[in-house]
Amino acid sequence: MEKVMVSVCLACLLGLVLLMVGLFFGMSFYSGREKPSPFECGFDPMGSSRVPFSLRFFLLAVIFVVFDVEIVLLFPAVMIVGSSWMWISSYLALLMFLLLLLVGVVHEWREGSLEWEM
Repeated sequence: MEKVMVSVCLACLLGLVLLMVGLFFGMSFYSGREKPSPFECGFDPMGSSRVPFSLRFFLLAVIFVVFDVEIVLLFPAVMIVGSSWMWISSYLALLMFLLLLLVGVVHEWREGSLEWEM
């Protein structure tokens, strides 16, 4: 237990030291007029870089990320479906996962988040 506490304290101390070093060097080397300005391939900015974007685009991006992660979580289950390792509880867990995803898709479809209109 003593080794664990020493390791945790050492990790926290090292993290704080690295944070302070980063803050110190970050302020001294990169202060200036060009750092906070928007970058547009070396040209002067054409307009404001702080224009708000569509909330529907953000929701569609979040839905994409959720279903992208779903593919990553589903792939190992698909690989072992035919093997003898999978017990009935594993099949039930996989079925519950797929059912939850189906309910999510139906909810997003009824809400209208999957329709993209300009």
